[in-house]
Amino acid sequence: QVQLVESGGGLVQAGGSLRLSCAASGSIGSIRAMGWYRQTPGKERDWLATIDKDGRTKYADSVKGRFTLSRDNAKKTVYLQMSSLKPEDTAAYYCNANIRPKYVTGYRDYWGQGTQVTVSS
Repeated sequence: QVQLVESGGGLVQAGGSLRLSCAASGSIGSIRAMGWYRQTPGKERDWLATIDKDGRTKYADSVKGRFTLSRDNAKKTVYLQMSSLKPEDTAAYYCNANIRPKYVTGYRDYWGQGTQVTVSS
């Protein structure tokens, strides 16, 4: 069974920084892209950033220049460094990874349980 476990959320003042982590565990064959999304109540989940297995990144315009995505393949972990946080960044943040479990031929998307980030003004 494959799991994604996020950590690092919390309360921070506007202009501050937080780092989120997401570790994949379980019976994993290989991992392709990993990334982060966020969601506020009553709204759709929005894509924020993606990193492929070679470290190439893509960012949504809303976070470009403020958020940095990195990855440790040996630890099967992805990190989201968030800086210059704004109250509008307040949301539940979800990790996503495209994983092929061991003994399975295909890849599928997995999601973490979410971690809350609250930015006070």
